[in-house]
Amino acid sequence: MIRAVRFRNVNVLLVLCGVMALFWLSLPPSTHAWGRNGTKLVLNKAIETLPADNRELRDFFESNRTFLLQHVTDPLDTLAITPAERHNHYIFLDKYGRFPFELLPRSYKLAVDKFGKTKLFANGLLPWQIGVYSQKLTEAMKAGRWEEAKLDAALLANYVAEANDPFNTTDNMDGKLSNQTGVNDRFGAALVDRYSSFFPMRPNDAVFISDPTDHAFEACLSAHSSLEAVLLADRNAHRGDSSYTDEYYDRFYNQTAATLIRQLSNAATDVGSYWLTAWKNAGSPQLPH
Repeated sequence: MIRAVRFRNVNVLLVLCGVMALFWLSLPPSTHAWGRNGTKLVLNKAIETLPADNRELRDFFESNRTFLLQHVTDPLDTLAITPAERHNHYIFLDKYGRFPFELLPRSYKLAVDKFGKTKLFANGLLPWQIGVYSQKLTEAMKAGRWEEAKLDAALLANYVAEANDPFNTTDNMDGKLSNQTGVNDRFGAALVDRYSSFFPMRPNDAVFISDPTDHAFEACLSAHSSLEAVLLADRNAHRGDSSYTDEYYDRFYNQTAATLIRQLSNAATDVGSYWLTAWKNAGSPQLPH
């Protein structure tokens, strides 16, 4: 009897292990979007997009620049500990038909009613995550919880930056589907690390966003529209090479610099706009000095 119970326990354990293994295998590959340096570059530039004539708001973010830079990459650290968090960092738009993917409702409730939570979770929640953190920042500012607001502002900046990376909008997020494994890191991280000192980034001034979630979808759509051009540039730059050499990166950068700089600049504009929007939706509260 004892032996039978032990066998049943072992069988249950084996089944659980099998389920867990399938779960981990079902998770998409980890993506770090712009990498740590690129994400920090976006945040630095975002502060410059805030209204120059609103010294209170701009000074608040300027005075907390160091804190924001320290925490804007916190979600990347969370990914290392909690892989399931990945689903908040991308959206597979190409799972919902053709561009502009009108099959997917932008209302989370309507999307759940249409596709179910399981499918939405598997295909990513990035635009809705941005909406959630925009609201969290608004509520923290409205309540005067400034330490919480600073952290929310940093985390929101990470998600908004990710929405402007083409590879966070596609099932081909790591290039494996087009036999270009690692192209996301070559474009979003390696090019930034190698050439960012030459970037003529000129983000636009921050503006009020009427619908934060809808705007996040628009950012993802805009980023997605650049995907095929980047994939083509990667193939052309690598043609004839057996490895990714300095010459490859020079060619890849020459072909994608305009797209890269535009997406990073758009990300900075969007981050500043989300901060400005949260503050205004909170009632434009007086900010701590």
